Amino acid sequence: MAIITTQNLSKSYRVAIKQAGLRGTWQHFWRRQYQDIPAVQDISFTIEAGEVVGFLGANGAGKTTTLKMLVGLVQPSSGLVRVAGHDPFLRSAEFLRKITLVMGQKQQLIWDLPALESLRINAAVYDVPDRLFQQRLKELSEMLNLQDKLTQPVRKLSLGERMKAELLASLIHRPDILFLDEPTLGLDVNAQSSVREFLKEYNRQYGATILLTSHYMTDITALCDRILLIHGGRLIYDGQLTDLLAQCAPLRQIKVELSQPFCPDQFSSQFAQLIETDGCSLRFAVRQAELTKAVAEILAHLPVVDLTVSDPPIEETIANLFRAGGVKG
Repeated sequence: MAIITTQNLSKSYRVAIKQAGLRGTWQHFWRRQYQDIPAVQDISFTIEAGEVVGFLGANGAGKTTTLKMLVGLVQPSSGLVRVAGHDPFLRSAEFLRKITLVMGQKQQLIWDLPALESLRINAAVYDVPDRLFQQRLKELSEMLNLQDKLTQPVRKLSLGERMKAELLASLIHRPDILFLDEPTLGLDVNAQSSVREFLKEYNRQYGATILLTSHYMTDITALCDRILLIHGGRLIYDGQLTDLLAQCAPLRQIKVELSQPFCPDQFSSQFAQLIETDGCSLRFAVRQAELTKAVAEILAHLPVVDLTVSDPPIEETIANLFRAGGVKG
């Protein structure tokens, strides 16, 4: 059953245009001209209850605008959006109890107070009875390993601890749908891993639907089977991450360590393309059908100490796809 539905969802912003100089300022004051800038164009997708979906796109592609329309902070210019059976822009109390929005670059906790005080305020806002509040506080703080941190002022917490506390505050009313915009932004590797494990466990335990944007591809690969790709305000891919990689990354990668520095005149392969050299380290790209021949050729002609075969980094695949502007049919 679809819990999120969009049909031809679009958003444009009307922006005043001003020419440079005194004349431009004068015209801007008396005869202001405007231009409509499209941010999101004709996006359609559905998300089933309990899905964890990655929402990817370059900066300015329209991800955050789409999220804001889904939670009702921005009214669409055209198209249909329904979240948990509601029109988000009406911002009904029933709808707000079913969702939460966490933005990695925004803060809702009160800086100088203990995080626990902000949690109590959120519980009061959502009419969470004290018994339920205490129960959920215990469950979530244990899952996030925050039991002994909630009585400290927020400003005394590390960045990772603050992000966990932000998540706790956003989930105290037990929402059905989590909209997460860069939740691991700026966190170190350990903190990122901890947040990912929490989200995975929260989805498993409570069946929550999660729509996640992130520039860290590890977040996407660890949590999401399905991804939405947006480019230039348009949805260019909706499907499984594995299918996308199979379609857009038909090449394999061979990494080679040599016993001595590589000389370009030393070797030229018939089957593999050399794409990176760094002293004794080489990286080749090769088609799957020619992988065996390429490996045999490299081993026969180079002083190989170590050789590994892998898929190209997902970051490269996604970046190449954005540069191309879509998925090739």
